[in-house]
Amino acid sequence: MSDARLADLSRRLPDLRLLMAAEDLEHFGRDWTRRWTPAPLAIALPSSVDEVQVIVRWANEHAVAIVPSGGRTGLSGGAVAANGELVLSLERMNRVLDFDAVDRTLTVQSGIILQHVHDVVRSHALIYPVDFAARGSCSIGGNIATNAGGIRVIRYGNTREWIAGLKVVTGNGELLELNRGLIKNSSGYDFRQLMIGSEGTLGIVVEATLKLTDPPPPSQVMLLALPDMDALMQVFALFRARLTLQAFEFFTDHALHHVLAHGAQRAIDGDYPYYVVTEFDAADERAQDAALAAFEHALEQGWVSDGVIAQSEAQATALWRLREGITESLASRRPYKNDVSVRISAVPAFLHEMQALLAREYPQTEVVWFGHIGDGNLHINVLRPEELAEEAFIAQCEHVTKLLAATLQRHGGSISAEHGIGLVKRAYLESTRSVAEIALMRGVRKVFDPNGILNPGKLFADG
Repeated sequence: MSDARLADLSRRLPDLRLLMAAEDLEHFGRDWTRRWTPAPLAIALPSSVDEVQVIVRWANEHAVAIVPSGGRTGLSGGAVAANGELVLSLERMNRVLDFDAVDRTLTVQSGIILQHVHDVVRSHALIYPVDFAARGSCSIGGNIATNAGGIRVIRYGNTREWIAGLKVVTGNGELLELNRGLIKNSSGYDFRQLMIGSEGTLGIVVEATLKLTDPPPPSQVMLLALPDMDALMQVFALFRARLTLQAFEFFTDHALHHVLAHGAQRAIDGDYPYYVVTEFDAADERAQDAALAAFEHALEQGWVSDGVIAQSEAQATALWRLREGITESLASRRPYKNDVSVRISAVPAFLHEMQALLAREYPQTEVVWFGHIGDGNLHINVLRPEELAEEAFIAQCEHVTKLLAATLQRHGGSISAEHGIGLVKRAYLESTRSVAEIALMRGVRKVFDPNGILNPGKLFADG
């Protein structure tokens, strides 16, 4: 092994799997942003907590930066290794460690895939309610690192609400066991919550104890076609008042076009500017009658132009595909993405200002947006025109993002709702956090990672 640092690591951990082939460096060195050329030193795939600790201590001694890596489905560059870092992939640490029926918890290693968690928990007649389209490839560790949200935040909240305990290796190699699954614990600072959403800059999550809950009652899925943007919030308010919502998602006609081209089936004839997929409790005939009454009222008010309700599980899946298939349908175009949020009450005003901004700044560029209207989270995808060079396209998008960040600041919003700051949004952190907050964040990072080896360059613009 030509690199003396890696040779030393191999001596310390002779059984550690280390990858250095070009295709492995490229595969593990990037996330879904695809904007940076991967250039990691190597890929380490530990199989135990002890190995993670040894790697972190080795990295401190040799001044090697570490990029923690899960499923790499993030959209902010948080898992990118472009400057000779060691990628520490948790994908081999993917086991279920314990199920506790009394506490209703599942303890897992952080590399486990979200879909596997869902499958395991379902076998115990419970659910882990955090869910999103990338469930088949994202990892629990990555979900924790970004406090991932998804399609059911309106009912269950973000990842943060479902973490009962964590084991974390800090930047100096120390192992912390945080909260230990307790429901009540008023014994000082809750470092568990500090780690959630920290993007791997404070520590490496190696194990997590997940809270579980009862499955929701039977539900129904409805697709609605809306005549204009203002109707979105009218329909949301109506349905939230009359039904128990599990999800309330929207997308535009541009998004629908791409999903249909990608293989999904049209569910409503005709073309409309906005669509909503909503799922709601429908355990009995009374709940179903309430849903029908809400739909009819929306029709009478002119808030809805058409709609369809799923009559089977297969139809429900097909309707959900129209929303969940958007990101995949756009992937080949490598869109520039913004993931933003505002308070639900601020959504109407923000939507109008955002729409005007996008129309003005992207007059010849297709912009596809969709999101979780019930929790104030919008996803904006800008598609590069073929005639525009990549560098010029990114420069244009960065200019618009700066304007968007200022708009968000006026509305009290966030430049990152559920994908973290990473590399992509670090220049706009001050639009979301105050100078005093950022100073404290830097101080906290210094305590947990004194030598700055964990995911440097992410979150803060100057490392």
